[in-house]
Amino acid sequence: MQNSLPLLYSFRRCPYAMRARLGILFAEQAVVLREIVLRNKPAHLLEISPKGTVPVLQLSDGQVIEESREILEWALAQQDPQGLLNTDITKANALIDENDQKFKHWLDRYKYADRHPEQSQLEYRQQGEVFLQTLETLLEQNDYLLGAGISKADIAIVPFVRQFAHVDRDAFYSLPYPNVQRWLRHWLEHPVFVHMMKKYTPWEEGDEVVVFQ
Repeated sequence: MQNSLPLLYSFRRCPYAMRARLGILFAEQAVVLREIVLRNKPAHLLEISPKGTVPVLQLSDGQVIEESREILEWALAQQDPQGLLNTDITKANALIDENDQKFKHWLDRYKYADRHPEQSQLEYRQQGEVFLQTLETLLEQNDYLLGAGISKADIAIVPFVRQFAHVDRDAFYSLPYPNVQRWLRHWLEHPVFVHMMKKYTPWEEGDEVVVFQ
């Protein structure tokens, strides 16, 4: 059974890897999990995915999926028991595009402002707040981004908002985005999210198989 499961290389705090793990859990899939240390990447990971970033999913037929969004979509294509795809997919994809193409850019500069002295950390945070305002407006009427139920947009985006908030939690929770703050708190306490964030010992050759499901 374990030998036929997909193999997922992951890093606990990486928001892209978190997205992939959330997709796998909401799709009720099982994978073999290999937690890695980014400064000591396993040879097999680099063999199947020379780019050397996580997440990477190798299916039982050998196919390799190297992007978090594609892993999320693969998982929900297997099954979608909670109906995460029962929303406006065009809107969901547009939100995820904005997260990945714009918000992540400013998030990286906000988090690592010392590496990007062109602007101040405050200015980088304010650029990121443009996306937070978009989310705030969506959450004014609903518990989740696209309605009363969880969508793939929620699980694709929440790891990045979490990372943004954790740069300076006091600053984040002082900002005028009460609905985003409520949404994030909800997610941080959600049983699936808590399970997704479980700590695992970094994998080494010869370790016992860890099944993540």
